[in-house]
Amino acid sequence: MNFSLTDQAIEPTSLRRKLLSLSAGAYCSYEGWVRNHNEGKIVKELHYSGYPQLAPSIANTILKEAKEKFHIEDAAVVHRTGALTTGDIAVWVGVTAHHRGDTFLACRYIIDNVKHRLPIWKKEIYADDTQAWIESNHCGCADPKNLEHPHQTHP
Repeated sequence: MNFSLTDQAIEPTSLRRKLLSLSAGAYCSYEGWVRNHNEGKIVKELHYSGYPQLAPSIANTILKEAKEKFHIEDAAVVHRTGALTTGDIAVWVGVTAHHRGDTFLACRYIIDNVKHRLPIWKKEIYADDTQAWIESNHCGCADPKNLEHPHQTHP
């Protein structure tokens, strides 16, 4: 289980190799790319800022939660900071487990929680040279901490 903030380009192939395990039957990854548009504006680049004294602690809590919820073997998250251009990978998540279902669900849980809970801020620079801070803690679920494994039973 590993989290890092980096100002260097994210290299998914080497990150995947670090998770390789002969006891894992499945691997799933997520890559968040810098797209060239947002809300009708052309995006030229992004600037990510993070709080390195706090982000690792929160991220490691998220990874621990994912391991407990989804029976994963290992997981890692890398998030970029600094200036990124379109096409760059801004965030990468990798998960291994014995079964594919756990990798899919854990990967989703991790990225949703990273976006929702980590102290990382995103500023977009547009083609017209305007810029705006973007709220990047929205995700595809109402409360990512409550995302459940489909085999969990309810009381």
